[in-house]
Formats: sequence, structure tokens, C-alpha cells
Amino acid sequence: MSSFKGGSVEFGIVIQSDITQALPFSFFSRAAELVGPDLVGCRLVKRQTDGTLLWGVIVETEAYSQEEPACHGFRRRTPSNETLFGEPGRFYVYVSYGIHHCVNVVTDRSDWANGVLLRSIAMPGELERVAAGPGLLARRFGLDRGDDSCPVTGEHDVWLAPRPASLASPVLVTTTRIGISQGQELPWRWYLQLSRSISRRATGNRQPSLDQAWSPCDEGTL
Repeated sequence: MSSFKGGSVEFGIVIQSDITQALPFSFFSRAAELVGPDLVGCRLVKRQTDGTLLWGVIVETEAYSQEEPACHGFRRRTPSNETLFGEPGRFYVYVSYGIHHCVNVVTDRSDWANGVLLRSIAMPGELERVAAGPGLLARRFGLDRGDDSCPVTGEHDVWLAPRPASLASPVLVTTTRIGISQGQELPWRWYLQLSRSISRRATGNRQPSLDQAWSPCDEGTL
């Protein structure tokens, strides 16, 4: 399905070797349940104060939409969730339980609450679970409410870069979302089958052994 290179697009999926190139706005102008699986394998990149790039590969995502009760915009539009109702291609960052931040990407269209939660990222050369879970992910990249509403398409110091060619057609596990009390039946969580950096695997889906697991070590420069 995705044997293309150099930033070409097919069915919403973008393949690009250079992590300095961000995903286009059109990538996010689709429903969250379409963007969610396509974001697995893409890379979160942050330009640090010294000019170096901190990056990791997104290995787990969840989708949320206004018509279902687990979405922040299900009941009403408020100042705290206003970004989720805004234009797609922007970060929506909120504080969970008053403790940690959760990083989402707004999708679909304006005036419709729709977004994808970045659940886990695999970091090259670091502990495999250093960013396994929304709170750990935000902490590792230093993301907080100050990043809320910032674009993910390259105009900000943090952006989302396409999948490298080696992850053009990743094997994903599709399962239900976790950490919610409503809408638990929707199969709107996706993760990279061969990654060991998943927050929680689906029942019966065993973690791959070290010799079989995928590694992010070379994905930034392919």
C-alpha cells in the first residue's frame, strides 16, 4: 500500500526520510479514526534550544470524536477544550487528573471536536519505556499547556514528521482504548506490533522478544 518515497502521499499516508520535513495540513484534515493508525510510525520532533533535534517514533495512538462520550468535546465546548474544536493540524494539550500532560493532535475540521492522542513513543538510544504512556511522552519532550494550539506542521519548534520508508507498511494491532470509563467498546487504539514501547498491550498480544523487536535507532536518518 505504501511503497513510495520522498514525501509522496497515498490514502493519507506520507513517506519521507527527512525528519525536518513536517506532515502537511491535508494529512490531519481527516477523521481521527483515519489519522490515528496513519500516525503510527510517524515521528515527533522537537528543536531544542541548542539547535539539536530530539525525536522519537510514534508507536501507539488513540482516536476521539465528538459523537462519542469519551471525547472531551462530547458534552460542551469550553475555554479548556476550545483547541479541540479548532482547525486541524494543531496540538491539543491538557492536564490529566491535575498531574500530567496529554498530547493530542486536532483532526478533521473546525467546529467539530476530533483528535488523536499520542499514547507512546519509542526513543532511539534510550530506555524502551521512557515515553510509554501519555504522561511520560509529554515529560520526555517537555510539552505542556504552553504548546496547546501550536501547529504540528512545521511552524513551531515541535512538529510531526512522516514515516521513514522502512515503516511504510507497519503491522499494527487494532484494539480498544484504555484509561476511560465510557466508549470502551470502540476499537480506536492502534500500536506497532513489534514495538516494546507500548503503554499496554491488548489481551493475548505478547510483547516481542528483544531479538524480534523493532528498534527506532536508525529511523531518524533513513
